Amino acid sequence: MSHDPHILVVDDDARLLRLLQRFLSEQDFRITIADSAEKARRVLEVMQPDAMVLDVTMPGEDGLSFTKSLRDAGHFWPIILLTARGEPADRIGGLEAGADDYLGKPFEPLELALRLRAHLRRRQPLTSGVPRVLRLGQLEFDTARGLLSGPDGMVHLTSGEAALLGVLTRRPGEVLSREEIAQALEMDEIGERAVDVQVTRLRRRIEPDSREPRFLHTVRGKGYVLKPGS
Repeated sequence: MSHDPHILVVDDDARLLRLLQRFLSEQDFRITIADSAEKARRVLEVMQPDAMVLDVTMPGEDGLSFTKSLRDAGHFWPIILLTARGEPADRIGGLEAGADDYLGKPFEPLELALRLRAHLRRRQPLTSGVPRVLRLGQLEFDTARGLLSGPDGMVHLTSGEAALLGVLTRRPGEVLSREEIAQALEMDEIGERAVDVQVTRLRRRIEPDSREPRFLHTVRGKGYVLKPGS
């Protein structure tokens, strides 16, 4: 990325907003803030961020609903949710809504900065060691550029979906356990259920019928395997 990443931070806690604006700016991010989903929508009318940090429990439209609406509208930049509700079930709900990550309050700002960088790196092209192009039916995944395309053009992936496809692409035809995938995606603390959610989301992108997968298979009792092909 040729410029400092632009992050939109949305939270109704004015003190936290000021803290994150100051700290993340010191970490070489460009920061725009909003204290509600409504104000964030107005910001998005004039700019597109590289990533978003979004509180879940805001007055008015909450973070989960806002996240889902952004994904439904075709916005695929990384979204990290913030919440005081840190139970695994809550985090799974965030992933199902389309978020890429979940950080429980209170948290260290440095951890947020590190997670933002990790998700932004996932959007960069994959490195060597994998085939240049993998075919998934009518889709092609260009591993060198990290792009998925089909007859109708580009297929946009969220950071989490792209990261999962990248992990599977590096070891095509090999069964990967949920534990291995969770570690590769840095989802250890959420658990294997989070992997299942990401797999379900990715299947909607790459499978002609996600209920009868042709390429991303479940191996009962073992994990998942990607089987590229025409």
